Amino acid sequence: MSWSLALQIIGTTLGLLYLWLEYRANIWLWVVGAIMPLVHGVLYLTNGIYADAAMQLYYLLAGIYGLVVWRRRPKGGETLQICHTPAGWYLKLFVVYAVLHVVLYFLLTEFTDSRVPVLDAMSTALSIVAMWMLSRKLVEQWLVWLVVDMISVGLYLYKGIPLTAGLYTLYCALAIAGYLRWRRQAAHK
Repeated sequence: MSWSLALQIIGTTLGLLYLWLEYRANIWLWVVGAIMPLVHGVLYLTNGIYADAAMQLYYLLAGIYGLVVWRRRPKGGETLQICHTPAGWYLKLFVVYAVLHVVLYFLLTEFTDSRVPVLDAMSTALSIVAMWMLSRKLVEQWLVWLVVDMISVGLYLYKGIPLTAGLYTLYCALAIAGYLRWRRQAAHK
């Protein structure tokens, strides 16, 4: 078994567990989310997907942040609840995405030999936004992840890592299911 295949199998297994925990809004997703980036980081780095490889460090740090936010109790004593993204945040989130995309694209084209800088920068910038939205339990984070997952399927197929592309295909379906579940939960609160 090749090193790349082993990393894909381990990463896929961790990814499925992570997504199931996220779907259930289970705090343990952040623990799995701290392990998974190590596996995916090596896989992406060895396959020349540099922004996604670097993104794994962000996922590790975001996992720690998410765990802290989800465990913190507001003044009322309840934990963070699933809710919709406030309307006033959409423009701000888009601006953050756009700036990140431009910066990442510049870094990829100037300092790496990336053959996929537009898609790599796009999926990475969107992932940063989606991860922050997840840390706040915002329903619409699932829709951002759906876009990331669709881009990633094509990117990983192009780069020759089909098991990971298969995982992201499943992520697409689960992002839709997660969105519907979280939307119902937010409506009942």
